[in-house]
Amino acid sequence: MSQLIHNRKTVEDVRRLLRKNQTRHEALLWDRLRSSQLKGRKFRRQHSVGMYILDFYCPAERLAVEIDGDSHTTEEARQHDVERDATMTQLCIHTLRITNYEVETDIEAVLTKISAYFN
Repeated sequence: MSQLIHNRKTVEDVRRLLRKNQTRHEALLWDRLRSSQLKGRKFRRQHSVGMYILDFYCPAERLAVEIDGDSHTTEEARQHDVERDATMTQLCIHTLRITNYEVETDIEAVLTKISAYFN
């Protein structure tokens, strides 16, 4: 079942485009997550689960990390986030939402917040 919902070929080009055009805040966090730098955990960026593409995903911990910028403040975006989070919960994936501001001002606190979810 996992192969049917994770990194589906139908969204491969979109995932590649998102990785190529990542936001500044995604790049800042990815620089600290890549190569298993955070307590040895491997993260994937722009990982798809079902119809959603997650900013970052740690398979070992079943943890999705989403960086929310200004586009997440509208009612429509908030509703989309609620639906996405509910879908992830149904799949036993925990979603941790952090803001651009948190990444910008205190990346160490963000890393601490992420690692708090590790088993």
